[in-house]
Amino acid sequence: MLTDLRIENFAIIQELELSFQPGLTTFTGETGAGKSIILDALMALLGGKADATLIRAGAERASVEGSFTIPPASQEAVRALLEPEELLDDPQSVSVAREMRQNGRSVARINGRSVGLPLLRDLGQYLVDIHGQSEHLSLLNVRQHLHLLDRFANAQETLEAYRGSYRELRRVQKDLFMLRQAEQDAANRIDLLEFQAGEIEGAHLVPAEEDELRSERTRLANAEGLNSLCEQTLALLDDGSPETPALTDLVGQMVQALDSLARIDQQQHALAEQAQTLSETLSDISRALRDYMEGIEFNPRRLEQVEERLDTINRLKRKYGGTIESVLEFARKARSDLDNIAHATERIADLEQQELELRQILAGHAERLSALRNQAAGALAAAVEAELDDLSMAGAKFAVAMQQMRDENGLALKNGDTVAFDETGVDKIEFLIAPNPGEGLKPLVKIASGGETSRLMLALKRVLTQADSIPTLVFDEIDQGIGGRVGSIVGEKLWQLGRNHQVLCVTHLPQLAAFGDQHYSVRKEVDGGRTTTRVEVLADGARQLELAQMLGAVTEAKLNSARETLVTAQQRIAELTNK
Repeated sequence: MLTDLRIENFAIIQELELSFQPGLTTFTGETGAGKSIILDALMALLGGKADATLIRAGAERASVEGSFTIPPASQEAVRALLEPEELLDDPQSVSVAREMRQNGRSVARINGRSVGLPLLRDLGQYLVDIHGQSEHLSLLNVRQHLHLLDRFANAQETLEAYRGSYRELRRVQKDLFMLRQAEQDAANRIDLLEFQAGEIEGAHLVPAEEDELRSERTRLANAEGLNSLCEQTLALLDDGSPETPALTDLVGQMVQALDSLARIDQQQHALAEQAQTLSETLSDISRALRDYMEGIEFNPRRLEQVEERLDTINRLKRKYGGTIESVLEFARKARSDLDNIAHATERIADLEQQELELRQILAGHAERLSALRNQAAGALAAAVEAELDDLSMAGAKFAVAMQQMRDENGLALKNGDTVAFDETGVDKIEFLIAPNPGEGLKPLVKIASGGETSRLMLALKRVLTQADSIPTLVFDEIDQGIGGRVGSIVGEKLWQLGRNHQVLCVTHLPQLAAFGDQHYSVRKEVDGGRTTTRVEVLADGARQLELAQMLGAVTEAKLNSARETLVTAQQRIAELTNK
């Protein structure tokens, strides 16, 4: 439910902060005071219209912020919506903000993070439903009718069984489609796959060979230079000349001199050991170089072979992957595809049998679902008509239209019909209404908005109160065109609706306002030459005075009438509470 609403520089509202309680909250005040503006701000908060015309004159921006608690029935759906976007902070609550700027841009936030308007609107569907002089009429969305009827019919278990089979059927159909496509292209595919796999397999690739080949190519290409460098180094180490003794001879002389030094001065023994180590290291270098020289190969033929092998590897990498491992994986995948094609006919036959069986199972679920819906449709229509009769719409007719569309590719039912189906079943549902006696039933979406539509919404909400999980319901001037007696009935029904939902209602009828668990008075004030909206919570005497003003000029008689209205409402609430 909505717990807090903060509005700044929105239309004639300069700054406003409201806290809301569970139950029925009523808003009263003169026409133009700003009651509907508060609802417009709530609409903008949930992704509705939000342009520069809504910004208070002289301000750069307007903002609306709201805090909501999420009822258990909606927590899983809200989690599924917000968690993938990393927007879920607390599964039991959410904060929403909308900012409008003079340049026409608006910014939406959920839990402090910027989001796109589609996500904000999706979230709003789980938080608030606004009826009356607004665009946010969920019950005028035909797609919602089937959902509401299913919940009224308590058909969730049957619907889930249907959806499970539906998803499995779609998976099998997808596999079938892919196999049939592969079968159509089988001849070309087989030739291509055989060539690709054979080309790769014929190369006998080894994952580590490329680096080894590159090293070998470097040695073969530089064999003469490498041999010359080895000879130069060995000449310096071992051969020497009359003018320049070999390095090993010089180091040998150094070792003898330091050994003699160490025998005289024992503290220099470490130096003698280092010289000996150096002599041994030079000997190791000399042996290693001679071994290396023996391995240096002057082999142009081998160099050509290495170059060809590297060319083959690079060509396969360009065609099938950036590494030898990728090329080998491509070959494995090609062989797997060939195997699938070879067994495609067998697999297709198996899947076709699965599809047939799943269609039979799905048809059974669909027929059970339709039976539940058909039974619930009559009960729903009767209950709504009874509510409409109480709401001064005697003679109004309500019905639930159920249709099944023929489709030769659909589900075969027991009655012989083959009908279209989707994830909701085989039924198309739409609510129909005839507001006045003698008029034919028409789709609910054709009915003009206003007080009549709001009363219809109230009747539906009353009947569907257990089926509807939206926590906050808003009714804007639901009392349009009705009198005080019916106003009391509407107030009573809104109060009862408030036991399962939070209900916000803008009203001009004191008989309705008297049923509010919380009563806000909305008025305009002029301060410093600027008009602004003020809102205050009413209680006791202030509330009685407000109801008297709604009846006309305040007199003793009007005050007494207001007092009687409050007492009557409280007595009726007590009766309803004690039932």
